Amino acid sequence: MSKHLIDFNNISKSYGDNLVLDELNLYIRENEFLTLLGPSGCGKTTTLRLLGGFERPDQGQILFDGRDITNLPANERKLNTVFQKYSLFPHMTIAENIAFGLKISKKSKDYIKDKIKYALKLVNLEGFEDRSVDSLSGGQQQRIAIARAIVNEPKVLLLDEPLGALDLKLRQNMQYELIRLKEELGITFVYVTHDQEEALTMSDTIVVMNQGYIQQIGTPEDIYNEPQNAFVADFIGHSNILDGTMIKDELVEILGVRIPCVDKGFGNNKPVDVVIRPEDVELVDPAEGYMEGDVTSLIFKGVHYELDVMSNGYEWLVHTTKYVPVGTHVGIKVIPFNIQIMHKPESSDEKAVEIDE
Repeated sequence: MSKHLIDFNNISKSYGDNLVLDELNLYIRENEFLTLLGPSGCGKTTTLRLLGGFERPDQGQILFDGRDITNLPANERKLNTVFQKYSLFPHMTIAENIAFGLKISKKSKDYIKDKIKYALKLVNLEGFEDRSVDSLSGGQQQRIAIARAIVNEPKVLLLDEPLGALDLKLRQNMQYELIRLKEELGITFVYVTHDQEEALTMSDTIVVMNQGYIQQIGTPEDIYNEPQNAFVADFIGHSNILDGTMIKDELVEILGVRIPCVDKGFGNNKPVDVVIRPEDVELVDPAEGYMEGDVTSLIFKGVHYELDVMSNGYEWLVHTTKYVPVGTHVGIKVIPFNIQIMHKPESSDEKAVEIDE
């Protein structure tokens, strides 16, 4: 695996009495697409701003390629930031916008001209040099903001909710563009979003944050399939999260029913959180299920139906490709492998992850 490019060591940051980051430890590898994901106020944008040099931590150290950059000014760091508000200069042409940083760096005219052509080709906007900013769509403006950042050849590109202002189709197109750019440029991307689908689509690594703590770090597949706590399971995609009791290894009780699972090591008769994804709930003949219930709502979602099934006092969320009308009496079944057992946290902001090298 590639080496660490960035290290956050015991970083804390408060605004007044509001503790936003609490002894954050995180490393980012070279050429990684790492996404900071979480709800508003979780500390993800503050983390990005500390890395960009727009804020200073109250304590801790930020290392870049082994060098302490904690107090280094933003303009001396080998990184560029793309914000949700594109911050393009309306009185300048596209070429002048892209060239802005290069002119400050006193690059030659020929160098700047070549770089503008190269950047516009990368973002699929060749021939746009002399256009005004106002003539561009939101998606095109976003591409110009990215072009302006990459001409400076940063080692790291920081992106703060850069697709938030775009409509769904454009946003999806730009996700694929960013993946392509990362591959072509070979630079490290640090991306901030609260959009789970965006994070799952683009990232090599996802860092799920809540209330200033890291809840889980992993690949998109790990985060989705093996959430470490109920917060992660609830935040990433849809989940049925139930109170359960671990009777013994490989046997859990939920809603008064004992069900086989594959988890071990939780002890006997211990309270746990049980997570079951809606696509893992099987609707079967009532006699074949672990419990019985009735379909109370049905919504067609295109690739699947989304159902609510009331059973044993709990409303199950179920995704299925089969049409099951409201009012149908069904059985509910889940294979042991698809039942995720997790310890109940002592508090909602409990630190859920230790950083392993």
